[in-house]
Amino acid sequence: MNEFEWRRQLRDLRQPVMPQHDLWPSIDAALDRPAAAAETTAKAPGRRPRQRLALAGLAASALLVAGIGWQLWPMRHAPDVVRTDVAAPVWKPSDPRLTGAAVELAAARMELQQALQQAPYSPALRRLLERTRLQQAQWQGRMRDAG
Repeated sequence: MNEFEWRRQLRDLRQPVMPQHDLWPSIDAALDRPAAAAETTAKAPGRRPRQRLALAGLAASALLVAGIGWQLWPMRHAPDVVRTDVAAPVWKPSDPRLTGAAVELAAARMELQQALQQAPYSPALRRLLERTRLQQAQWQGRMRDAG
């Protein structure tokens, strides 16, 4: 098909079409009804869904505010803030091969303590700091056993 055939088909569609049934009786009946009756029947079904929609919106807003408040509220059972003013014992292994591990663990511990100063209620930072302490204790134990 080319464009000329499409245009010809479009022109053929411009023919008048007769309705399948007579529309005037329903139009005439709608015009004969009193205006007040038409308004009450039109408004009554519309009010109920609007009220439900408004209530649903209020409930969703309340849930959103409650969720945000829950997230922003500080943790009630958070452990005490880790004191960073107390210097951690410096671990200096006698074996030079372990010096790199000692330096890395000490640096990691210091970085975690600084991060905890900025976010004192972070459970993830607390777990990382505890894991770093355990690793440092394990290395110290291995050094005592080996040396």
